Amino acid sequence: MRMFKANIWKSTVLGVALVSGTEFSFGQTPTSNTAAEKPSEPPKTTEPVARVSKVQPFNAPVNAASASPHPLDPALELARQSLTLMQSQVNDYTAVLIKRERIADELGDNEFMFIKVRNRKMRGDQIVVPFSVYLAFLKPASIKGREVIFVENANDGKLIAHEGGMKRVLGTHRLEPDGYLAMAGQKYPLTDIGLENLLVKLLEKGERDRKHGHCNVRFEGGAKVGGRDCSILEVMHAEKKPHYEFHKAQIFMDNEWKIPVRYAAFNWPENKDSEPEVIEEYTYQNVKINVGLTDKDFDFTNSDYNFHK
Repeated sequence: MRMFKANIWKSTVLGVALVSGTEFSFGQTPTSNTAAEKPSEPPKTTEPVARVSKVQPFNAPVNAASASPHPLDPALELARQSLTLMQSQVNDYTAVLIKRERIADELGDNEFMFIKVRNRKMRGDQIVVPFSVYLAFLKPASIKGREVIFVENANDGKLIAHEGGMKRVLGTHRLEPDGYLAMAGQKYPLTDIGLENLLVKLLEKGERDRKHGHCNVRFEGGAKVGGRDCSILEVMHAEKKPHYEFHKAQIFMDNEWKIPVRYAAFNWPENKDSEPEVIEEYTYQNVKINVGLTDKDFDFTNSDYNFHK
């Protein structure tokens, strides 16, 4: 197993020394592509419910956030370290992504998709491994069978997609990632998908919110996502203002991997008796890191896929 020292986690975050010289394994890179291929049976999927257990992996003091100049500072440092870890140690991964978004004030259903992601790798200012994505939609029935591929700087910058079921007869199409057809029913373009992009977006939101004054930040352990122990970072804006995107946001950090596996944002409640409504939520389950994805995994001519069947 390939091991690495998580030395970047030695610093004190949220008032706690999260890791001190602990070794983690992100799995062995296989010599063949077998482990990376689309499974013949869909991965087991569960509703993205975060269950709270009695495990408290981080003994964060109650006043951890107040020790910093701004309550968001420890959270931002945590996100920066997680991004550094992702960029330096994670080459690729597979997962089941569960996505739910509010579009034009209408909250959609949970969408389940098996995903393969290969992170961009740079050498100097040159891209040596392009950001690459493959999606196979699992449910609900209205989207089951849809497949999408996007490779940075390939296919004339377009994503390649086809529908499933009876709509398969419509054929395979090349679409602009941010075009009208590709964005139908989507909050963000496909180019924003993935754990690394999630961290970048979280940092952007945090840095922007930090400029606009105080917010409440809470960090606690004892959560589980897809059976894995996680800790929750919660950011809350009590007062609704134009520059804030959400009332409450929750980031679930995997305790072992130190990466986010769930993000959920909620709107301000309409009145004191109502619950905050979901704006968007993304949950990554069955995550397998550094499985050895190759160009074949992002090739629409791959015989394991259905782009030309």
